[in-house]
Amino acid sequence: MKHRQSFLGEPDRDRPILIDGGLATQLEAQGCDIGNALWSASLLQTNPDAIVQATRAYLDAGAECVATASYQASREGFATLGLSADEANALMILSVDLALRARDEFLADNPDIDFRPLVAASIGPYGAMLHDGSEYAGKYGVPAKVLREFHEARLKLFDKSDADILAIETIPSRLEAEVLVDLLADCDTPAWVSFSCCDDAHISDGAPITDVAALFKDHPTVFAVGVNCTPPQFVPELIRKIRTASPAKRVIAYPNSGEIYNVEDNAWSGTVTPVDCATAALTWVDAGATIVGGCCRMGPKHIRAMRDALT
Repeated sequence: MKHRQSFLGEPDRDRPILIDGGLATQLEAQGCDIGNALWSASLLQTNPDAIVQATRAYLDAGAECVATASYQASREGFATLGLSADEANALMILSVDLALRARDEFLADNPDIDFRPLVAASIGPYGAMLHDGSEYAGKYGVPAKVLREFHEARLKLFDKSDADILAIETIPSRLEAEVLVDLLADCDTPAWVSFSCCDDAHISDGAPITDVAALFKDHPTVFAVGVNCTPPQFVPELIRKIRTASPAKRVIAYPNSGEIYNVEDNAWSGTVTPVDCATAALTWVDAGATIVGGCCRMGPKHIRAMRDALT
């Protein structure tokens, strides 16, 4: 069967696009140890088949777009393992190839599906490389030049890859967003930009969501602006504010499950069921989101529940 290339260009689509959940969440469920500075990206070197398995789990659950295992991948990060820049680049490209492999296997096993799921190259913030939680604070204490040098090499690499989308995720800083405005203008691959937020009106460094969303309102490469890795109770109002500030763009929302992470205990607390998440997703759509999914603690069961609720 011939698959439709992409549904991003379908403005009259009668339901939202469903993306995947937290890749690390599924990898941990599979028994993988990702408790290190590179997080899921460490498996690119040690257990790539596990990444394919996790990606496939989301496709089987109904995800129409899956992210690569590259959120915390960077030359700087891989250098801590003694890898050269070329070796780091090869692993980052491998992250795309593994997602493509999972997609190819999914399509081969489901010949009646008439669309081709998209692969989004996951590109995390500067704070993800620092591995100190600063992607939820955004106050890095470095100038724009440092942020530009960090992002530019990865963006160029993934822009030339076979990824369908650049997923710029969990951006906590207005300064970082301003740097990305210029860098993404030089990219050919369509991109979304999503922010981590501290409440229903501000991103993590305190900048108003309306201000940073407006940075991309006329951007030639960015097709969607939104939020991720954010408590779900803040999401509906954030969506409404983004729609006001950047009305020509799609709005993407893929927050955390709502469980609370305790740093001292190194554990999550609270109970959020897949049905709870699916019910919340309906409120995001009602608020104006056209691309939805999950982030931390959202696994394939949550995505399947969203699929069932949204179809």
